[in-house]
Amino acid sequence: MNYLPVLVVEDDADLREAIIDTLLLAGYAVLEAADGAAALDIMQSEPVGLVVSDAQMAPMDGYALFAELSGRYPGIPFILMTAYGVIERAIDLLRAGAAHYLLKPFEPRALLAEVEKYLLPEPVAALDGVIAESPAMLQLLAIARRVAPSDATVLISGPSGAGKEVLARFMHRNSRRSEGPFIAVNCAAIPENLLESTLFGHEKGAFTGAHGALAGKFEQAQGGTLLLDEVTEMPLALQVKLLRVLQERELERVGSTRTIKLDIRVLATSNRDVAAEVAAGNFREDLYFRLNVFPLRVPSLAERSEDVLPLARMLLSKYGDACGRQHLTLSREAERDLTAYGWEGNIRELENVMQRAAILAVVQEVSAADLMLDDDFQPVNTLPPASGEDTDMKTMEKRHILETLSQLGGVRKLAAQKLGMSERTLRYKLQRYREESE
Repeated sequence: MNYLPVLVVEDDADLREAIIDTLLLAGYAVLEAADGAAALDIMQSEPVGLVVSDAQMAPMDGYALFAELSGRYPGIPFILMTAYGVIERAIDLLRAGAAHYLLKPFEPRALLAEVEKYLLPEPVAALDGVIAESPAMLQLLAIARRVAPSDATVLISGPSGAGKEVLARFMHRNSRRSEGPFIAVNCAAIPENLLESTLFGHEKGAFTGAHGALAGKFEQAQGGTLLLDEVTEMPLALQVKLLRVLQERELERVGSTRTIKLDIRVLATSNRDVAAEVAAGNFREDLYFRLNVFPLRVPSLAERSEDVLPLARMLLSKYGDACGRQHLTLSREAERDLTAYGWEGNIRELENVMQRAAILAVVQEVSAADLMLDDDFQPVNTLPPASGEDTDMKTMEKRHILETLSQLGGVRKLAAQKLGMSERTLRYKLQRYREESE
Protein backbone atom coordinates (compact mmCIF):
# COMPACT_ATOMS: atom_id res chain seq x y z
CA MET A 1 0.00 0.00 0.00
CA ASN A 2 1.28 3.48 -0.88
CA TYR A 3 1.05 6.34 1.57
CA LEU A 4 0.74 10.10 1.34
CA PRO A 5 3.77 12.14 2.51
CA VAL A 6 4.52 12.99 6.13
CA LEU A 7 4.81 16.76 6.69
CA VAL A 8 7.51 17.50 9.31
CA VAL A 9 7.18 20.95 10.88
CA GLU A 10 10.19 21.85 13.03
CA ASP A 11 12.14 25.11 13.38
CA ASP A 12 15.31 23.38 14.64
CA ALA A 13 17.08 22.54 11.38
CA ASP A 14 19.26 19.78 12.88
CA LEU A 15 16.33 18.02 14.54
CA ARG A 16 14.19 18.43 11.44
CA GLU A 17 16.92 16.81 9.33
CA ALA A 18 17.23 13.91 11.78
CA ILE A 19 13.48 13.25 11.75
CA ILE A 20 13.37 13.44 7.95
CA ASP A 21 16.30 11.02 7.63
CA THR A 22 14.56 8.56 9.96
CA LEU A 23 11.39 8.67 7.89
CA LEU A 24 13.18 8.46 4.53
CA LEU A 25 15.20 5.44 5.66
CA ALA A 26 11.92 3.77 6.64
CA GLY A 27 10.59 4.33 3.13
CA TYR A 28 8.18 7.22 3.76
CA ALA A 29 7.77 10.25 1.51
CA VAL A 30 8.47 13.46 3.43
CA LEU A 31 7.70 17.17 3.14
CA GLU A 32 9.28 19.73 5.45
CA ALA A 33 8.47 23.17 6.86
CA ALA A 34 10.31 25.40 9.31
CA ASP A 35 7.18 26.87 10.90
CA GLY A 36 3.38 26.68 10.94
CA ALA A 37 2.83 29.30 8.24
CA ALA A 38 5.13 27.46 5.83
CA ALA A 39 3.28 24.23 6.61
CA LEU A 40 -0.06 25.78 5.66
CA ASP A 41 1.42 27.01 2.37
CA ILE A 42 2.66 23.49 1.55
CA MET A 43 -0.72 21.92 2.29
CA GLN A 44 -2.42 24.20 -0.21
CA SER A 45 -0.45 22.59 -3.03
CA GLU A 46 0.59 19.13 -1.78
CA PRO A 47 -1.45 16.19 -0.45
CA VAL A 48 -0.38 15.27 3.09
CA GLY A 49 -1.14 12.08 5.02
CA LEU A 50 0.17 13.09 8.47
CA VAL A 51 1.54 16.20 10.16
CA VAL A 52 4.33 15.82 12.74
CA SER A 53 4.88 19.22 14.33
CA ASP A 54 6.97 20.77 17.06
CA ALA A 55 5.03 22.57 19.77
CA GLN A 56 7.29 25.59 20.32
CA MET A 57 7.83 27.58 17.12
CA ALA A 58 7.56 31.19 16.02
CA PRO A 59 5.62 33.00 14.70
CA MET A 60 3.02 30.18 14.54
CA ASP A 61 3.49 27.40 17.07
CA GLY A 62 2.22 23.82 16.90
CA TYR A 63 -0.94 24.58 18.86
CA ALA A 64 -1.97 27.38 16.48
CA LEU A 65 -1.09 25.20 13.51
CA PHE A 66 -3.35 22.42 14.80
CA ALA A 67 -6.20 24.89 15.26
CA GLU A 68 -5.80 26.04 11.65
CA LEU A 69 -5.54 22.51 10.26
CA SER A 70 -8.54 21.19 12.18
CA GLY A 71 -10.63 23.90 10.53
CA ARG A 72 -9.21 23.71 7.01
CA TYR A 73 -8.33 20.00 6.73
CA PRO A 74 -10.37 18.04 9.29
CA GLY A 75 -9.36 14.41 9.46
CA ILE A 76 -5.65 14.73 8.68
CA PRO A 77 -3.79 13.12 11.61
CA PHE A 78 -1.64 15.45 13.70
CA ILE A 79 1.19 14.41 16.05
CA LEU A 80 2.70 17.02 18.36
CA MET A 81 6.33 16.89 19.50
CA THR A 82 6.59 18.53 22.90
CA ALA A 83 8.78 18.83 26.00
CA TYR A 84 7.84 17.22 29.30
CA GLY A 85 7.15 20.55 31.01
CA VAL A 86 4.20 21.42 28.73
CA ILE A 87 2.58 18.01 28.55
CA GLU A 88 -0.74 19.43 29.83
CA ARG A 89 -1.20 21.46 26.66
CA ALA A 90 -0.45 18.38 24.56
CA ILE A 91 -3.17 16.49 26.40
CA ASP A 92 -5.58 19.34 25.69
CA LEU A 93 -4.68 18.94 22.02
CA LEU A 94 -5.57 15.24 22.18
CA ARG A 95 -8.97 16.13 23.59
CA ALA A 96 -9.42 18.53 20.66
CA GLY A 97 -8.78 15.75 18.13
CA ALA A 98 -5.02 15.42 17.65
CA ALA A 99 -3.80 11.88 16.98
CA HIS A 100 -0.95 11.64 19.50
CA TYR A 101 2.01 13.45 21.06
CA LEU A 102 5.68 12.53 21.40
CA LEU A 103 7.78 13.66 24.36
CA LYS A 104 11.22 14.97 23.45
CA PRO A 105 13.70 13.37 23.25
CA PHE A 106 12.21 10.29 21.61
CA GLU A 107 13.70 7.24 19.93
CA PRO A 108 13.39 6.81 16.14
CA ARG A 109 11.39 3.60 16.63
CA ALA A 110 8.82 5.51 18.73
CA LEU A 111 8.34 8.00 15.90
CA LEU A 112 8.03 5.26 13.28
CA ALA A 113 5.49 3.36 15.38
CA GLU A 114 3.20 6.39 15.52
CA VAL A 115 3.66 7.20 11.84
CA GLU A 116 2.76 3.63 10.89
CA LYS A 117 -0.34 3.85 13.08
CA TYR A 118 -1.75 7.14 11.78
CA LEU A 119 -0.38 7.86 8.29
CA LEU A 120 -3.11 8.08 5.65
CA PRO A 121 -2.83 5.79 2.59
CA GLU A 122 -2.70 7.24 -0.88
CA PRO A 123 -6.09 6.77 -2.54
CA VAL A 124 -6.13 4.89 -5.83
CA ALA A 125 -8.60 7.46 -7.06
CA ALA A 126 -8.65 7.08 -10.83
CA LEU A 127 -8.90 3.29 -10.50
CA ASP A 128 -11.82 3.48 -8.09
CA GLY A 129 -14.34 5.56 -9.97
CA VAL A 130 -13.02 8.94 -8.85
CA ILE A 131 -10.85 11.32 -10.87
CA ALA A 132 -8.68 13.48 -8.61
CA GLU A 133 -5.33 15.20 -8.97
CA SER A 134 -5.78 18.23 -6.72
CA PRO A 135 -4.28 18.12 -3.21
CA ALA A 136 -7.68 18.96 -1.70
CA MET A 137 -9.39 15.95 -3.28
CA LEU A 138 -6.49 13.56 -2.72
CA GLN A 139 -6.50 14.42 0.99
CA LEU A 140 -10.28 14.07 1.15
CA LEU A 141 -10.17 10.66 -0.53
CA ALA A 142 -7.38 9.49 1.77
CA ILE A 143 -9.46 10.44 4.81
CA ALA A 144 -12.61 8.88 3.34
CA ARG A 145 -10.74 5.68 2.59
CA ARG A 146 -9.59 5.49 6.19
CA VAL A 147 -13.09 6.10 7.57
CA ALA A 148 -14.77 3.74 5.10
CA PRO A 149 -14.10 0.39 6.87
CA SER A 150 -15.85 1.61 10.04
CA ASP A 151 -19.61 1.84 10.45
CA ALA A 152 -19.42 5.49 11.59
CA THR A 153 -22.18 7.68 10.18
CA VAL A 154 -20.70 10.28 7.82
CA LEU A 155 -22.24 13.64 6.87
CA ILE A 156 -20.93 14.78 3.49
CA SER A 157 -21.44 18.46 2.72
CA GLY A 158 -20.61 20.52 -0.36
CA PRO A 159 -22.23 22.44 -3.20
CA SER A 160 -24.64 20.87 -5.67
CA GLY A 161 -22.94 18.99 -8.47
CA ALA A 162 -19.57 18.72 -6.68
CA GLY A 163 -19.65 14.92 -6.35
CA LYS A 164 -21.03 14.13 -2.89
CA GLU A 165 -22.69 10.90 -4.06
CA VAL A 166 -19.51 9.92 -5.90
CA LEU A 167 -17.63 10.22 -2.60
CA ALA A 168 -20.33 8.18 -0.83
CA ARG A 169 -20.01 5.39 -3.41
CA PHE A 170 -16.20 5.54 -3.05
CA MET A 171 -16.60 4.97 0.69
CA HIS A 172 -18.99 2.06 0.12
CA ARG A 173 -16.54 0.37 -2.28
CA ASN A 174 -13.78 0.72 0.31
CA SER A 175 -15.90 -0.52 3.21
CA ARG A 176 -16.36 -4.00 4.67
CA ARG A 177 -19.90 -3.81 3.25
CA SER A 178 -18.73 -3.42 -0.35
CA GLU A 179 -20.35 -6.74 -1.33
CA GLY A 180 -23.70 -5.53 0.03
CA PRO A 181 -26.14 -3.13 -1.65
CA PHE A 182 -25.65 0.61 -2.00
CA ILE A 183 -29.06 2.27 -1.75
CA ALA A 184 -29.42 6.01 -2.39
CA VAL A 185 -32.58 7.96 -1.68
CA ASN A 186 -32.98 11.63 -2.57
CA CYS A 187 -34.94 13.17 0.29
CA ALA A 188 -35.67 16.29 -1.79
CA ALA A 189 -37.13 14.44 -4.78
CA ILE A 190 -39.80 12.35 -3.00
CA PRO A 191 -43.15 13.94 -2.07
CA GLU A 192 -43.51 14.46 1.68
CA ASN A 193 -46.53 12.15 1.96
CA LEU A 194 -44.54 9.28 0.36
CA LEU A 195 -41.18 9.80 2.01
CA GLU A 196 -41.95 7.90 5.22
CA SER A 197 -43.14 4.75 3.45
CA THR A 198 -40.27 5.06 0.95
CA LEU A 199 -37.72 5.07 3.76
CA PHE A 200 -39.30 2.70 6.26
CA GLY A 201 -41.67 0.60 4.10
CA HIS A 202 -45.34 -0.15 4.67
CA GLU A 203 -47.75 -3.02 5.14
CA LYS A 204 -50.69 -3.85 2.91
CA GLY A 205 -53.59 -1.52 3.64
CA ALA A 206 -51.49 0.92 5.69
CA PHE A 207 -52.93 3.80 3.62
CA THR A 208 -55.00 4.35 0.51
CA GLY A 209 -53.18 2.79 -2.43
CA ALA A 210 -51.04 0.43 -0.33
CA HIS A 211 -52.17 -2.71 -2.19
CA GLY A 212 -49.27 -4.79 -0.93
CA ALA A 213 -46.46 -4.79 1.59
CA LEU A 214 -43.30 -2.93 0.60
CA ALA A 215 -39.80 -2.99 2.08
CA GLY A 216 -38.42 0.53 2.48
CA LYS A 217 -34.97 1.81 1.57
CA PHE A 218 -33.60 0.99 5.02
CA GLU A 219 -34.53 -2.68 4.62
CA GLN A 220 -33.27 -2.75 1.05
CA ALA A 221 -29.87 -1.62 2.32
CA GLN A 222 -29.51 -4.53 4.80
CA GLY A 223 -25.88 -5.63 4.91
CA GLY A 224 -24.81 -2.60 2.89
CA THR A 225 -24.89 1.19 2.82
CA LEU A 226 -27.83 3.62 2.80
CA LEU A 227 -27.25 7.13 1.44
CA LEU A 228 -29.69 9.83 2.59
CA ASP A 229 -29.10 12.38 -0.15
CA GLU A 230 -29.96 16.01 0.72
CA VAL A 231 -31.11 14.96 4.18
CA THR A 232 -31.73 18.57 5.25
CA GLU A 233 -34.76 18.64 2.93
CA MET A 234 -36.53 16.09 5.13
CA PRO A 235 -39.62 17.44 6.95
CA LEU A 236 -39.21 18.03 10.68
CA ALA A 237 -41.94 15.53 11.58
CA LEU A 238 -40.09 12.73 9.81
CA GLN A 239 -36.74 13.72 11.31
CA VAL A 240 -38.00 12.47 14.69
CA LYS A 241 -38.62 8.97 13.36
CA LEU A 242 -35.31 8.97 11.48
CA LEU A 243 -33.48 9.87 14.69
CA ARG A 244 -35.05 6.94 16.51
CA VAL A 245 -34.16 4.51 13.72
CA LEU A 246 -30.55 5.70 13.71
CA GLN A 247 -30.31 5.40 17.49
CA GLU A 248 -32.00 2.02 17.88
CA ARG A 249 -30.97 0.45 14.56
CA GLU A 250 -34.46 -0.91 14.16
CA LEU A 251 -37.71 0.22 12.53
CA GLU A 252 -41.39 -0.51 12.13
CA ARG A 253 -43.02 -0.32 8.72
CA VAL A 254 -45.92 2.08 8.32
CA GLY A 255 -49.03 0.21 9.49
CA SER A 256 -47.07 -2.45 11.39
CA THR A 257 -46.06 -3.11 14.99
CA ARG A 258 -43.36 -5.64 14.09
CA THR A 259 -39.81 -4.50 14.79
CA ILE A 260 -37.18 -5.08 12.11
CA LYS A 261 -33.52 -5.07 13.16
CA LEU A 262 -31.15 -3.22 10.86
CA ASP A 263 -27.58 -4.01 9.85
CA ILE A 264 -26.62 -1.03 7.71
CA ARG A 265 -24.14 1.81 7.41
CA VAL A 266 -25.70 5.28 6.96
CA LEU A 267 -24.19 8.14 4.96
CA ALA A 268 -25.90 11.49 4.47
CA THR A 269 -25.31 14.49 2.21
CA SER A 270 -26.41 18.11 2.15
CA ASN A 271 -25.67 21.12 -0.02
CA ARG A 272 -26.67 23.42 2.83
CA ASP A 273 -24.83 24.72 5.90
CA VAL A 274 -26.34 22.16 8.26
CA ALA A 275 -25.34 24.01 11.43
CA ALA A 276 -27.10 27.11 10.08
CA GLU A 277 -30.19 25.02 9.30
CA VAL A 278 -30.17 23.82 12.91
CA ALA A 279 -29.87 27.40 14.18
CA ALA A 280 -32.77 28.44 11.96
CA GLY A 281 -34.97 25.66 13.35
CA ASN A 282 -35.19 23.80 10.03
CA PHE A 283 -33.22 20.75 11.17
CA ARG A 284 -33.19 18.96 14.51
CA GLU A 285 -30.04 19.47 16.54
CA ASP A 286 -30.08 15.94 17.97
CA LEU A 287 -30.37 14.46 14.48
CA TYR A 288 -27.53 16.69 13.29
CA PHE A 289 -25.21 15.34 15.99
CA ARG A 290 -26.34 11.77 15.25
CA LEU A 291 -25.45 12.17 11.56
CA ASN A 292 -22.35 14.30 12.02
CA VAL A 293 -20.21 11.59 13.64
CA PHE A 294 -17.60 12.15 10.93
CA PRO A 295 -17.99 15.27 8.75
CA LEU A 296 -16.49 15.44 5.25
CA ARG A 297 -16.72 18.38 2.86
CA VAL A 298 -16.43 18.04 -0.91
CA PRO A 299 -14.83 21.21 -2.33
CA SER A 300 -16.35 22.99 -5.31
CA LEU A 301 -14.71 22.48 -8.69
CA ALA A 302 -13.39 26.05 -8.52
CA GLU A 303 -11.50 25.08 -5.35
CA ARG A 304 -9.75 22.17 -7.11
CA SER A 305 -8.82 23.57 -10.49
CA GLU A 306 -6.23 20.80 -11.01
CA ASP A 307 -9.14 18.38 -11.46
CA VAL A 308 -10.86 20.28 -14.28
CA LEU A 309 -8.85 18.95 -17.22
CA PRO A 310 -8.65 15.31 -16.04
CA LEU A 311 -12.40 15.33 -15.47
CA ALA A 312 -13.02 17.05 -18.81
CA ARG A 313 -10.96 14.45 -20.68
CA MET A 314 -12.77 11.58 -18.97
CA LEU A 315 -16.18 13.08 -19.74
CA LEU A 316 -15.20 13.87 -23.33
CA SER A 317 -14.18 10.24 -23.83
CA LYS A 318 -17.43 9.04 -22.27
CA TYR A 319 -19.70 11.19 -24.42
CA GLY A 320 -17.51 10.83 -27.49
CA ASP A 321 -17.92 7.05 -27.29
CA ALA A 322 -21.68 7.48 -26.88
CA CYS A 323 -21.77 9.60 -30.05
CA GLY A 324 -19.54 7.22 -31.98
CA ARG A 325 -16.69 9.77 -31.82
CA GLN A 326 -13.79 7.92 -30.24
CA HIS A 327 -10.42 9.49 -29.36
CA LEU A 328 -11.58 13.10 -29.12
CA THR A 329 -8.97 15.47 -27.68
CA LEU A 330 -8.96 19.03 -26.36
CA SER A 331 -7.17 21.84 -28.16
CA ARG A 332 -4.85 24.11 -26.21
CA GLU A 333 -7.38 26.93 -26.46
CA ALA A 334 -10.15 24.67 -25.15
CA GLU A 335 -7.98 23.63 -22.20
CA ARG A 336 -7.23 27.28 -21.48
CA ASP A 337 -10.91 28.20 -21.45
CA LEU A 338 -11.86 25.21 -19.29
CA THR A 339 -9.30 26.07 -16.61
CA ALA A 340 -10.19 29.78 -16.63
CA TYR A 341 -13.94 29.25 -16.36
CA GLY A 342 -15.72 29.67 -12.99
CA TRP A 343 -17.75 26.39 -12.91
CA GLU A 344 -20.50 27.60 -10.61
CA GLY A 345 -22.45 24.46 -11.55
CA ASN A 346 -19.45 22.29 -10.61
CA ILE A 347 -18.95 18.85 -12.21
CA ARG A 348 -22.57 18.71 -13.34
CA GLU A 349 -22.00 21.83 -15.45
CA LEU A 350 -18.70 20.48 -16.77
CA GLU A 351 -20.49 17.29 -17.80
CA ASN A 352 -23.04 19.30 -19.80
CA VAL A 353 -20.27 21.27 -21.53
CA MET A 354 -18.33 18.15 -22.52
CA GLN A 355 -21.43 16.38 -23.81
CA ARG A 356 -22.16 19.44 -25.93
CA ALA A 357 -18.57 19.55 -27.20
CA ALA A 358 -18.63 15.87 -28.18
CA ILE A 359 -21.72 16.52 -30.31
CA LEU A 360 -20.50 19.77 -31.93
CA ALA A 361 -16.87 18.90 -32.69
CA VAL A 362 -16.33 18.49 -36.44
CA VAL A 363 -12.77 17.16 -36.12
CA GLN A 364 -10.98 15.00 -33.54
CA GLU A 365 -9.66 18.03 -31.67
CA VAL A 366 -12.32 19.93 -29.72
CA SER A 367 -11.97 23.68 -30.16
CA ALA A 368 -12.81 26.44 -27.70
CA ALA A 369 -15.84 27.33 -29.83
CA ASP A 370 -17.17 23.76 -29.46
CA LEU A 371 -17.41 24.30 -25.69
CA MET A 372 -19.91 27.15 -26.19
CA LEU A 373 -18.94 28.64 -22.84
CA ASP A 374 -19.67 32.16 -24.07
CA ASP A 375 -23.29 31.19 -24.70
CA ASP A 376 -23.81 30.98 -20.94
CA PHE A 377 -23.39 34.75 -20.66
CA GLN A 378 -25.75 37.46 -21.76
CA PRO A 379 -24.86 41.17 -21.93
CA VAL A 380 -25.73 42.88 -18.65
CA ASN A 381 -27.23 46.38 -18.78
CA THR A 382 -25.41 47.14 -22.02
CA LEU A 383 -24.87 50.76 -22.90
CA PRO A 384 -25.75 52.19 -26.32
CA PRO A 385 -22.89 51.72 -28.79
CA ALA A 386 -20.40 54.58 -28.80
CA SER A 387 -19.55 54.11 -32.45
CA GLY A 388 -20.54 52.14 -35.48
CA GLU A 389 -17.99 49.50 -34.56
CA ASP A 390 -19.82 48.56 -31.33
CA THR A 391 -22.68 46.81 -33.07
CA ASP A 392 -22.27 43.22 -31.93
CA MET A 393 -23.43 42.12 -28.50
CA LYS A 394 -20.09 40.77 -27.31
CA THR A 395 -18.33 44.06 -28.05
CA MET A 396 -21.06 45.98 -26.24
CA GLU A 397 -20.77 43.69 -23.24
CA LYS A 398 -16.98 44.01 -23.18
CA ARG A 399 -17.15 47.81 -23.30
CA HIS A 400 -19.74 47.89 -20.51
CA ILE A 401 -17.67 45.60 -18.27
CA LEU A 402 -14.47 47.58 -18.77
CA GLU A 403 -16.21 50.91 -18.23
CA THR A 404 -17.86 49.66 -15.05
CA LEU A 405 -14.53 48.36 -13.76
CA SER A 406 -12.88 51.71 -14.52
CA GLN A 407 -15.64 53.67 -12.75
CA LEU A 408 -15.14 51.56 -9.62
CA GLY A 409 -11.38 51.99 -9.53
CA GLY A 410 -10.64 48.46 -10.73
CA VAL A 411 -12.25 46.80 -7.69
CA ARG A 412 -13.53 43.52 -9.15
CA LYS A 413 -15.82 42.64 -6.25
CA LEU A 414 -17.77 45.90 -6.59
CA ALA A 415 -17.80 45.65 -10.38
CA ALA A 416 -19.16 42.09 -10.27
CA GLN A 417 -21.94 43.17 -7.89
CA LYS A 418 -22.92 46.08 -10.13
CA LEU A 419 -22.80 43.93 -13.27
CA GLY A 420 -24.89 41.20 -11.65
CA MET A 421 -22.35 38.42 -12.16
CA SER A 422 -20.04 36.39 -9.92
CA GLU A 423 -16.43 37.39 -9.36
CA ARG A 424 -15.32 34.14 -11.01
CA THR A 425 -17.27 34.97 -14.15
CA LEU A 426 -15.79 38.47 -14.20
CA ARG A 427 -12.25 37.10 -13.81
CA TYR A 428 -12.89 34.65 -16.65
CA LYS A 429 -14.09 37.42 -18.99
CA LEU A 430 -11.19 39.75 -18.14
CA GLN A 431 -8.70 36.97 -18.82
CA ARG A 432 -10.34 36.39 -22.21
CA TYR A 433 -10.07 40.10 -23.01
CA ARG A 434 -6.37 40.14 -22.09
CA GLU A 435 -5.66 37.11 -24.28
CA GLU A 436 -7.54 38.63 -27.20
CA SER A 437 -5.43 41.79 -27.00
CA GLU A 438 -2.10 39.91 -26.95
